[in-house]
This record gives sequence, C-alpha cells and structure tokens, in this order.
Amino acid sequence: MKELTVTDKPRWFQTTAIDYPNSRPHIGTAFEKLGADVQARYRRMEGFDVFFLMGNDENTVKVSKRAADLNQDTQAYCDDMARQFREVWDALDISYDTFVQTSSERHKQCCRKFIQKVYDNGHIYKGSYEGWYCEGCEEFKSEKDHKENNGLCPNHRTPLARRAEPCYFFKLSTFQDRLLKHYEEYPDFIQPESRKNEIVSLIKTEGLRDIPISRLNQTWGVRIPFDPEFTIYVWFDALLTYITGIGYGDDEATFKKYWPCDTHFIGKDITRFHCALWPAMLWAAGEAAPKKVFAHGFVYVKNEEAGTVEKISKSLGNAIEPMEIIRQFSAEAFRYFFLRECPYPSDGEFGWGRFAEVYNSELANNLGNLFSREMTITWKNFGGVFDETAGRVPESVVPGLNLELFVGEVREHIEACRYNLALQKIVQDFLTPTNQYLESNAPWKLVKTDKDAAKRVLFNAVQSLRIASILLKPFIPKSAETIYTSFNFPTPWAEVKYADATALTAQPDDLRVTAELIEGKVKPLFPRIG
Repeated sequence: MKELTVTDKPRWFQTTAIDYPNSRPHIGTAFEKLGADVQARYRRMEGFDVFFLMGNDENTVKVSKRAADLNQDTQAYCDDMARQFREVWDALDISYDTFVQTSSERHKQCCRKFIQKVYDNGHIYKGSYEGWYCEGCEEFKSEKDHKENNGLCPNHRTPLARRAEPCYFFKLSTFQDRLLKHYEEYPDFIQPESRKNEIVSLIKTEGLRDIPISRLNQTWGVRIPFDPEFTIYVWFDALLTYITGIGYGDDEATFKKYWPCDTHFIGKDITRFHCALWPAMLWAAGEAAPKKVFAHGFVYVKNEEAGTVEKISKSLGNAIEPMEIIRQFSAEAFRYFFLRECPYPSDGEFGWGRFAEVYNSELANNLGNLFSREMTITWKNFGGVFDETAGRVPESVVPGLNLELFVGEVREHIEACRYNLALQKIVQDFLTPTNQYLESNAPWKLVKTDKDAAKRVLFNAVQSLRIASILLKPFIPKSAETIYTSFNFPTPWAEVKYADATALTAQPDDLRVTAELIEGKVKPLFPRIG
C-alpha cells in the first residue's frame, strides 16, 4: 500500500471486482481492469491523488477445492495464482496501487473487526437456513430461480442443491427503505441507468430478505470472532476488501483519507451484491456508502468458423488468455482494441478478424502511419529540426475544429466511462483529418519545390501528434509516451494534462525530433498485421 501523504489534491479512490483465482484471468476479466485503469490514469493526469485497488477473492470453497484437486496447499495455491494474476495485470500496464489477497492475515483480522462491529450494533442474529444453493456462485438461490430454471443455476446451468444449516443472518431487510431512498437522493449511485432500474425493480417487486452470512464446519475461510465454529460467508468477506485494502481496522488515517470510494468497477452479474448488500453492510457498521457503482457488460467471443457469438466458457473451451494476444501483438494493441471496440457500459465481442481490422485501420494505418511519416520526412529533409519555429504558433490542420470544445467532449466521455466514444472521437474527428491534411498537401512532394512550405505543413501536423498523444495517454500509455517524447515539447510527459491539449501554442525553442532513429527511420509503433 502506498504511504499516506499530506496533499491538497482532490482524492480519487476506485476499485475493481476482486477475482476468484480458481483459474487464470481471461479477456473478459481483463476488460474490467482496462476500463478502470483508463479512469485512474485520466484522474492522475487531471491532478487527483488516486488510489486504485485490486485483488483476489480467495476465501471460497471453489478455491480450496481447486487446490485440493491439484494436491496443493490452499494458501500456496492462492499465493501462486496471485502471482499469475499480477503478471497479467502488469503485462497490460494496469496501474493499480495495491493488490489485496483475502487470505492474508491482515485482511482476516480487519474482517473480524468489521463483523464484530455489525454484530455489536444489533444487525446480526443466529438462526437456521434452508434453500437452493449453487456452489459455483457460492450463494443461495430463490424458489423463483429454481422454478424458472428447472432446478438449475441460472448462471452455471448446474443442478441446485438443497441445503439446510444453522447460520448467522444479516438483517438486510431492515435497510430496504433506506436503500430505495438512497437511490433517489443519489441518482448516479448505480451506473449505467439500466442497472439502476434493474436493482430498483428487483427490490420493489421481490423485497429484500435477511441473508445468511456464515458457513459451518469449513476449514478454509475467516473465522467469526463471536462464534469460531463458523466462517464468514464469502460475499460478506470479499466486499470488505474495498475497505481493508485502504486501512479499515488498523490504519484509520488512510481509511478516512480515501473512503468513501468514488467508483467500484464491477461486472453486471454482481450488481445486486454491490448496490444493495454492500451499502447496507457499511451502514450497519456506521460507515458511509460508496459514491458510485459502475457495472459493465461482458465480452463475448466470436466463433469465426460458425459466425456466432459465444459467452466465454471453460466447457466450450473458448476462453482466451490476455497473454496470448499480448505475445502475438502487444499490450498496447490489446488495450486499444477492447477500449475502442467494446462499449464499456454494454457487452462487447472479440474476434481475431475484427481485431486485425481495427488494429490495421486505426493503429497501423492511421496513428502509426502519421507518426512514421512525420518522423521520416522531417529527419530526411530537415535533419530533424524545424528551424526558425521558436515562438511560432502552429496553424490548425483540422478545418473548423474548436480544440477546447473537442477536448471537453473527449473528457466528458472518459468521465462517463464511454471509452469507445472517446477513442472514436479522437480517431475520426482529429487523427483522420490530420492524415487527410498531409495527403492533400503532400509534403514529401512539396519539399522538392518549396521546402519552407513543406516544413510549415509538417510543423503544423506535429501538433496533432502532440495533442493526440496527450489524449491517448490513459488508453495506450506507452505508445503515447513514445510519440510525445519523440519531440522536444516543453511540458514534461509526466506533467501533461488534458488542458495542455486544448490549444495550439508556441514553444520557447525550435521544434526538433529527439527520438532515436535507425537509418533515418523510427521503429514502427504498430506494424501492420498481414
């Protein structure tokens, strides 16, 4: 965890859902982390003190079973899977600040403090429970779920088991009116709007029931402090990651600094836990609810042979690991495709054919080609220096574009997590017209007859690379940095903000190429896929 520092910066705390480590992450898991990472990177650029939390959900029956199937110690298995998850997130350049393992002793101790407080406040009681249970979801299903799905889990399509056991209940039902009032008073609490409507409808039609929050005779998990025969039900324990990871229970200063959470990024299938159970748990312990829960859609896989779209499934054998795409292409290409092609609030799909199409069209032929042309022609004909440009304000290359308004619209899309629309706008309204400007002025021809005119065209177009690199920094950070630092732009890369992209400004000295070139050429950012 990063150290607490005194700062006047506005604070921004965000989390992703913590993952079951019973298998390695697939592209759907990565999709969530990418969307959260864009927001964290953007907020840092805008001057926020950001804390970005991720982790693995390890205190589950399915994890202990998986370890047993592999003949491994459960803790050793969890530690190794955490290493594997972090390798993928690091390869994708996910800029998290802390990674929580729920099997850690610190998390367990803080969980015990939380549940003890809820118990002391009178929101937990002992009883017995009987119902239909899904081991895959690790939750009881309603009679309605059982009936409507012919006895199968609606998610896993496996038979639900009848289970009866003594347990402790959390008085969720007592928070129903407060939750509905909270949704009204804070209309942005659940995003997007469609998810909010689902939750409100569910609560109003079916009501909230008290839920069992313990398991009996489990050897793996967090012991309940006031009755050690029981372990804490995985959902009651897992949600607490969001506060134990910022100091709840043993570092009050850091906890108070960052809580309440600005955004929980989660999948749409776990909205109910995060939007109903989680706020109620916090209120029961005397804490504030988070500010926002953002539920994104799923990534489906295109079956290229059948031409159909399938849900990612182990049984179908269609799960694609992020590392497979990263090794073949790059992490930047991975990031760009999913953020551009899969609308973050909605469902998206991945297909190898579409991946190549988007990559070639927008990365190789558009952004990559613009960068390559600028560098090559400038170095070949001007020795990499635009002399007599110190203090000169570049001309606009996109007819009629109001830069301040344009950047403002991109910013609005990012803050609303409409990443695909932000990228669409950058490409279609800015990069494509810049390439058209180069095509129409053809500086590679113009340099033979009017070198000064060619220099002016190139000098103007370089500003599009500067602006685009700033706007693309949250999306493809390494490529954006490569573009920006290839020139002697005055503002250090680490300090650029979106405001720096809102105007064409002069710089104190002559513009020049600072990148390392090989035989007068820059290494291609995005080599075409054949």
